[in-house]
Amino acid sequence: MSPPLPGDVPLDIHPRLPRRRDWRIGCVGAGFVMRDCHLVAYRNAGFAPVAIASRSTDSAREVAKLRGIPKVHDTIDALLADPSVEVLDFAVPPAAQPDLIRRAVEVGKGRLRGILAQKPLALSVTDARDLVRRCDAAGVVLGVNQNMRYDQSVRAMKHLLARGDLGEPVFASIDMRAVPHWMPWAEGLPSLSTFVMSIHHLDTFRFWLGTPDRVLASTRPDPRTKFPHADGINLSILEYDTGVRAAAWDDVWAGPREVRSEGGEEKRSADSTLISSSPHLPFSSSRGIRWRVEGTDGVAQGTIGWPGYPARVPSTIEYAGRGAETWTRPTWDAVWFPDAFVGPMAQLLCALEDGTEPEIGGRDNVETIALCAAVFAAATEHRVTTVREFLA
Repeated sequence: MSPPLPGDVPLDIHPRLPRRRDWRIGCVGAGFVMRDCHLVAYRNAGFAPVAIASRSTDSAREVAKLRGIPKVHDTIDALLADPSVEVLDFAVPPAAQPDLIRRAVEVGKGRLRGILAQKPLALSVTDARDLVRRCDAAGVVLGVNQNMRYDQSVRAMKHLLARGDLGEPVFASIDMRAVPHWMPWAEGLPSLSTFVMSIHHLDTFRFWLGTPDRVLASTRPDPRTKFPHADGINLSILEYDTGVRAAAWDDVWAGPREVRSEGGEEKRSADSTLISSSPHLPFSSSRGIRWRVEGTDGVAQGTIGWPGYPARVPSTIEYAGRGAETWTRPTWDAVWFPDAFVGPMAQLLCALEDGTEPEIGGRDNVETIALCAAVFAAATEHRVTTVREFLA
C-alpha cells in the first residue's frame, strides 16, 4: 500500500512500485523529457537505466554523463539490438515513434520484455492498434506514458471517485490558461494542440469518468504560433450516457504576452513542448490549470502545478462531501514534473512482474487516441462525433 498523505488523509496519490528495481532500461531519446523528467524520476525511484541513444550521439553522451547512464550507443538501432536491455523507454516525437517500436519488436524477439511508449502511442488509431498487435504477438508488454494520470491531484481525485465521496459524478471541468512551447517536430503534424496538449486533459477525463459517448468541440489557431496549424485553442465537451458531462478549455494563448529569451528574441524551446513561458506583463496573470468535479454528494477542485515549472509547485486538491462543514485540503511535496514520471514506468514494471496488462497499456491508449480523433473531427468538421466511430 502507498503511504497516506500528510495529516493521515487516506487518499492514494502514489504509484505502486515494482518489487524488482533493477530492470535494465534502454532509453531512446535525449531531449528535455528524458533528461529532466524520466531519468530524474527513475534515479529517485531506484530504477536502472543502463543504456541510451538519440539522433544526436553528442546529446546522448551529455545526458548519460549527467544522469549516470553507463552505456551510450552511436545509433538508435544499436540500442534496440542491445542484448542487455530488457525494457525500452521511448521519448521521441509521435510521428517517429511507431516505426521505432516496430523495429524494436522485430530485433528484440525473445529478449525484449517491455516497452514504455511516449504519449500518444501513435497519431492514428490504425497505427496504435498495429503496435498493440505486434507487441502482443512478440510477447512484449506495452505501456504508455500518459503521465498526467500520475499527477498527484489527478490521482487523488480518482481515489475520491472510486471511494464514492462525491456521490454520482455530475460535471467535471479542466480550465487551462498556459503557454506551451511547441517543439520543431510539432510543425507539420496533422494535429497540433489536440494530440500534444489537450490529450492530457482528455485522457484525465477518461481516467476519472471513462470513455465518453459523444463529443462536441471547437478550435481556432493560436495567434502566437507562427507555423500553419489546424488546432490551437481547443474547447471540448464530452457527453456520457450516464448523464455526467465534462468540459476542457485549453487556452494556449492565455492573453497577450511577450515570450522573450535573454537575447531579446522570441523564445522557442529546443527540447520541450511542456515548458510554460514567463509572462512579461504590466499586470498579474491568471496563468494556470484549474479543475473541478461536482457530484450528487460533494465537490472537489484543485490546480495543476505544471505551469510553474521549473519551480517545484505541487498540484492541489480540496474537497467536501455530504455533511462536511469545511474543505479538506491535503498537501504534499511531490510535483508532476518530474516526480509523476515514476508512475508510467512503475506500472509497466509491475505488469511485467505480475503478468498483467499495465494500468495504461496500449489497448487503453487506443481509446484515448480515438477520443483525440473524435475531438479533432468535431472541431474541424463542425459536427457531433462519437469515439465509437473512430474505433470501428
